[in-house]
Amino acid sequence: MHSLGRIGRYRLQRRLGTGAFGTVWLAHDDQLEAQVAVKVLAENWSHRLDVRDRFLSEARLLRKAGSGRVVQVYDIGELPDGRPYFVMEYADAGTLADRLAQGPLPVPEALRLTALAARSAAALHEAGIVHRDVKPSNVLLRTAPDGTRRVLLADLGLAKSLAQASGLTLAAGSAGYQPPEQAEPGAGIDARADVYGLGAVGYELVTGTVPGPPGRVVPPRRLRPDLADEVQRALMRALEPDREWRWPGADAFADELDRLAARVSGPPRPRRLDGVRKRTGVLTLSVAAVLAAAAAAGTVTLLHGRSPSGSAPDGLRVQDSTGRIVAEVPSGWGGQLRDAGWDPGALGLASGHEPGLAVADDLAKWPDPGADVDGLFVGLSGHGDVTAKVNALTHSGCHYAGGRTWAGAAWRGRVRTWSDCPGGGSISEGALRPASGGAEPQLYVQIRQTGHSDATDRILRSLRVT
Repeated sequence: MHSLGRIGRYRLQRRLGTGAFGTVWLAHDDQLEAQVAVKVLAENWSHRLDVRDRFLSEARLLRKAGSGRVVQVYDIGELPDGRPYFVMEYADAGTLADRLAQGPLPVPEALRLTALAARSAAALHEAGIVHRDVKPSNVLLRTAPDGTRRVLLADLGLAKSLAQASGLTLAAGSAGYQPPEQAEPGAGIDARADVYGLGAVGYELVTGTVPGPPGRVVPPRRLRPDLADEVQRALMRALEPDREWRWPGADAFADELDRLAARVSGPPRPRRLDGVRKRTGVLTLSVAAVLAAAAAAGTVTLLHGRSPSGSAPDGLRVQDSTGRIVAEVPSGWGGQLRDAGWDPGALGLASGHEPGLAVADDLAKWPDPGADVDGLFVGLSGHGDVTAKVNALTHSGCHYAGGRTWAGAAWRGRVRTWSDCPGGGSISEGALRPASGGAEPQLYVQIRQTGHSDATDRILRSLRVT
């Protein structure tokens, strides 16, 4: 099998993500001295000519778009084993799915980001392409030379030319973002299919929730009562099941969102892409970490009433979507689970997508350090010094109760605790390494607790990583 340490002149550094048909790597172009993203067809699909054609079609459509609002393709080639690959610009600031890991965004920010995504879709439409899978994980953020963020549309694996789309006979798209015409074989689609997906993106940025099925979407004001009526109307028009009632195009939707963003009163709350902000020389981590949103509809699983196999009578065993991380928390903490991974960039480490999970009685409260919530976040990291980052953390409004060395059968490391937080609870931060003495993998752990009983040691002893 061909070693993937290097592809041509591109030196691979780490895996960014894996999809149904391929893997994307962060690589370094040694000749141009620049970071790039390299997408390689999965080995198990290399014998399927139809999959190979679909893979190459994505590269051609990205190239055809030729817009600064769409991820650019720089190169295309073939591995010695025959698998194709293509080289794209690297979006260093993550995705809108990463932003959503911290919960809903301030309304003006949510509207502006959705408007930028809509203009990216409009650029595709002008090139005669319909995306067919617009969702937060396919909207990328890249740092421009002046320090601003560019919004790029990516992943054209389901995209088609508009000429082909009028006669499509196969269903496509992701639940929650998929218009009804894409779920009905033979219905045919046009650019308004992407308007629906953009409406779903805006809805999620505003509410923190993926919309329900077409025609059964809960009005966003029920989830965010302070939302202006005209913002709700704009989003619900984009999510109309009948495309004739939607915005006529992505540009028209973007124009309205920009107008509303300028009218919405009140300054946006402070927020950084990496989830970490500087404060008098130390770091304040406002949430557990930046979790990557799930590709399918719904990033949160309700656990009430479940009795997972292997759980103790007074405990609940949970695991992340990869199955690599397993932990046990008190049964009363098992309200909701988010298992789709995290971005270590939230801790100040190199950005990427690593296994991670968050479980709590109410995950909606997690972004607020002053909320009374019982829960656990644990994230795996293969790079950097987690201990140094945890040692630099503080929590404003909480009393620092000190740190200690912790050692168990599987893990050892440093645990720091804050008590008397505004909501009356405590926060414990852990940086753990294998008890065997290995340097990697490392674990970042955050435990939020209310009440007098301390479950920290019990939880840490339950951690397992494969």
